[in-house]
Amino acid sequence: MAEDIKMGIIIMVFSTASSVGKTLLSINMAAELAKSGHKVCVVDFDLQFGDVCNYLQLKPQKTVYDAQLAIQHDLNEYVITDYTTPYQYEDVSFSVLAAPLKLDEAYNVSAQAAAAVVSRLRSEYDYLVLDTTAAFSELNLALMDLSTIITFVGIVDFIPTIKNMKVGYDTMRGIGYDQNKIRFVLNRSKSKTNIELEDVEQLLEEPFYHVLPNDFTAAGQSIHKGVPLVLDGQNALAGGLKELVAKYTNRLQESSKGKASFSSLVKRFFK
Repeated sequence: MAEDIKMGIIIMVFSTASSVGKTLLSINMAAELAKSGHKVCVVDFDLQFGDVCNYLQLKPQKTVYDAQLAIQHDLNEYVITDYTTPYQYEDVSFSVLAAPLKLDEAYNVSAQAAAAVVSRLRSEYDYLVLDTTAAFSELNLALMDLSTIITFVGIVDFIPTIKNMKVGYDTMRGIGYDQNKIRFVLNRSKSKTNIELEDVEQLLEEPFYHVLPNDFTAAGQSIHKGVPLVLDGQNALAGGLKELVAKYTNRLQESSKGKASFSSLVKRFFK
């Protein structure tokens, strides 16, 4: 009888805008999952300018690019965990597969090889968290296909950002992804803006799955220390990140959200 192959859950962290907190979210989700006893790996697929290792103050010896070379050399013999970098804080640990260290290496990572890397990692870990760029690239589309959940991160700061969220969501739905596969997460809520959250939800025709509070100070301190907030923080942002992972692991019952009417600003823009 053939041995069952492990199929870990893949959480892709994606956005249609840059600088929305994808990397911070990816690291903290991985840390909280690891703290709950799961075997976890974060993969930095921001190939050109990935910051996962910078945020965690790691110095990787091997990267996604090296894993790709190994796959091309011998798909059956290489050990994928040889290419990861361990992170540990007190008694919590998880793995990181780093982005390439050189730009020319970043340009030479193929979507096909990246998918093979993810598939092999999936057989080793309970959860993979994929930190990605804000683009519908060939690579990201391949990762979306493989992902169990797409965590679509947004901020409600100004109209073009909201427009791009709508375009991105419609694109993913047009590809054929199930509505339940795409989870909207709002970052930096309660930041200064004239746009109402309920208006954005009605535009997207989907409520935000989770809302994270705005706390630049806590986020900055976390990055400065190289320690995820969920492992070393008692603030509201750390709590919100923990609640998000609890939802993903069915440890927290979601509350329903109502929807309000559009504000005139959003209405005028999307007529």
